[in-house]
Amino acid sequence: MSSPIESSWFIKGMVKATTDMWLKGWDERNGGNVSLRLQTEDIAPFRHLLQEDRLVAIGETISGLAGQSFLVTGSGRYFRNVQLDPEENLGLIEICADGESAQVLWGLRGNGVPTSELSAHLKSHRARQQVTHGASRVIMHCHATNLIALSYALDLSSAALTRALWEMSTECLVVFPDGVGVLPWMVPGTSFIGEATAEAMLKHPLVLWPFHGIFGSGASLDETFGLIDTAEKAAEVLVKVLSMGGKKHSITTQQLRDLAARFHVDPMAEALATEKWIS
Repeated sequence: MSSPIESSWFIKGMVKATTDMWLKGWDERNGGNVSLRLQTEDIAPFRHLLQEDRLVAIGETISGLAGQSFLVTGSGRYFRNVQLDPEENLGLIEICADGESAQVLWGLRGNGVPTSELSAHLKSHRARQQVTHGASRVIMHCHATNLIALSYALDLSSAALTRALWEMSTECLVVFPDGVGVLPWMVPGTSFIGEATAEAMLKHPLVLWPFHGIFGSGASLDETFGLIDTAEKAAEVLVKVLSMGGKKHSITTQQLRDLAARFHVDPMAEALATEKWIS
């Protein structure tokens, strides 16, 4: 029997997001992870259902998030199963004062633990809260097929990847004017990749892990999903363009400037200045 908390907007939202991501083909097996920061008022109606009887280690000390609550996907859990059993595959956690551990308040049944990328999520949450003045609430990681494919074909720089995606769909510059950060390949699940991702997220709402996947951030699950979906659609178009022999025509730099002026966005200067995005 499901718990009343499963009727909350945040559990329903996470179920929808993880199911949609799996249906997109972005989260095979236990690939991908999502975290949603919750406010006190979100949890208040369900506080009587929560327990504080199990701590999980974060793996390192992360300051500045004490007392914050997050709904997270579980380590080793399959996104296709979240809709079948949210309580087993999701967990509601609260960051402890020491910044080294989190209290499991609900979910992760059977002694489950949060995603192995929890450190990267929390550091990225901290970074995005800083640059969005607290508006950002979601960190989403998935294995978006075409974005991964492009990491083998394009120059691995933020400016090159951003410019390439901007040229593939008119909406891209408007949806992510701050561009896509690109990291060097790094071992996942480590403090090093978490730090690098968070540093990139001080500038970009999207960060590519080459040969692996994409991190996205936003104010809501829908916004973050839509951000990744837009970038992935542009990547799909580019994969098709490259398979047809490359571009013969494209959106020009001046047209990108005109687009930015029309929609009142300030596009990433390095990407605007980059016209060659493949060697």
